[in-house]
Amino acid sequence: MSSDSLAVFRKSMSRDLNQLAEEHMQHDLDQSDRDALRAGASTVATHTSIGSLVGIGLGLFLAYRIRAGRTAMFNTFKASERPTAVRFPGGREEPLPDLTPMMKPSVLGDVATYMFLGAGGLFFGGETGLLTGTFRARQQIGGDRGSRERIETAFRRFQADALRKQADALDKREGGAIGL
Repeated sequence: MSSDSLAVFRKSMSRDLNQLAEEHMQHDLDQSDRDALRAGASTVATHTSIGSLVGIGLGLFLAYRIRAGRTAMFNTFKASERPTAVRFPGGREEPLPDLTPMMKPSVLGDVATYMFLGAGGLFFGGETGLLTGTFRARQQIGGDRGSRERIETAFRRFQADALRKQADALDKREGGAIGL
């Protein structure tokens, strides 16, 4: 499992693409545009972090509730009166095994419950935070029409340069010949 699977640990670009993006930010955008993009990125990071923490907390709370429910169910089962044998119409009687030790909550089950619900909460909360942060950042950046248009133009230029670099890398790797 890669660290990119969880929203809180995602890094979006490699070093080369990051450098290319910085060049486009310096040459194609005004200072106010760069500030808006940095504020948007900060908003996404904050929402993702908070969402991940809330998700972990919710997952651990649910794990605690499940463990408490399992323990209460076991105590009720243990205290209840159970049949010890089954009598068939022909008069034959078969003893029933005691299932109490098999139903007892185990440490391994508790660890698995906390681990899986905590990880699920981290994933769910982080992804939800990423979505809400992206939505909020889009609102912040898109507030000024002129700034939004400059940012979109710079992004298109960045995409074109990134695709050119990728095509050059593919050409270099294949020795200059692209076979279909």
